[in-house]
Amino acid sequence: MPRITPNLWFDTQGKEAAEFYCSVFPNSEIKNVSHYGEAGPRPAGTVLTVDFVLDGTRFTAINGGPQFTFDEAVSFLIDCADQGEVDYYWNKLSEGGQEGPCGWVKDKFGLSWQVVPSVLEELLSDPDEARAQRAMKAMLAMGKLDVAALLAAADGS
Repeated sequence: MPRITPNLWFDTQGKEAAEFYCSVFPNSEIKNVSHYGEAGPRPAGTVLTVDFVLDGTRFTAINGGPQFTFDEAVSFLIDCADQGEVDYYWNKLSEGGQEGPCGWVKDKFGLSWQVVPSVLEELLSDPDEARAQRAMKAMLAMGKLDVAALLAAADGS
């Protein structure tokens, strides 16, 4: 069965980004770095690709040039076990980046992440429609998601 590997297009920061992401996520490492050769189109010896693993998921960063940039049409969801994980990933990824609404954060390289507590899925799919809607309303008013506030809102507190 083929393996799907997300490829992230950078101008020149692929290695820096891979090193940053590996420092944020546990069980992560850079596996390989390739370089442009004499055939170009960039100067020989400059980083072309970086293959790395983030907590078991393979990625490739490519330094392809300034033609393409990231936007929110693609993001990576981090399923956080608790508020401590939400706080950790939100703080690490927003440093030098941009905080957004509803648990979204754009890192310093422009890549979008959704930092979401696992409980949110349960709350939004609660069979009690009123409970689910209260949780949704609370989430829509937040930047970084607050587990206690989401639960309190769902419960009508």
